[in-house]
Amino acid sequence: MTEKKITTTYIECRIEELPSPIQALINAAKESVKNSYAPYSHFNVGAALQLNDGTVLTGNNQENASYPCGTCAERNVLNYARANYPRQAVTDLAIIAAEKGHYTKNPLPPCGLCRQALLETEQVQKQTLRLYLCGAEKVWVIPSAASLLPLQFDAEALHAE
Repeated sequence: MTEKKITTTYIECRIEELPSPIQALINAAKESVKNSYAPYSHFNVGAALQLNDGTVLTGNNQENASYPCGTCAERNVLNYARANYPRQAVTDLAIIAAEKGHYTKNPLPPCGLCRQALLETEQVQKQTLRLYLCGAEKVWVIPSAASLLPLQFDAEALHAE
């Protein structure tokens, strides 16, 4: 029996410490929270991504009384980007959550489904995707989607021998 350890590294900072284009991306995610439809959980999430040509797209969570029909903000905007900008890579993604009209104090990581979608996006585009997980008081800068999902299920796993 062998014990192994998985670790990840990220940067914690204030929004003011980030470059102005990333601050603008975070502000776009904050604006997107306002259009979230979360009448059941009252947990609103906004996401904004930047494509390698500089285009910024936003998305937010959209709930449904039949919970499985809802869509997270991250997958919402990723799917839109892939459908409408298939030749553009996603370089950066900012995510922020609010509950009862207030941003969460600490950044919140994406759910498992979104982590998988982020990983696949990164693999398809053959380029890392930086994440900015935002809270009211701090931002976590994650260097790549793969770092959020260290034991990955991917296309290679489907063909494992």
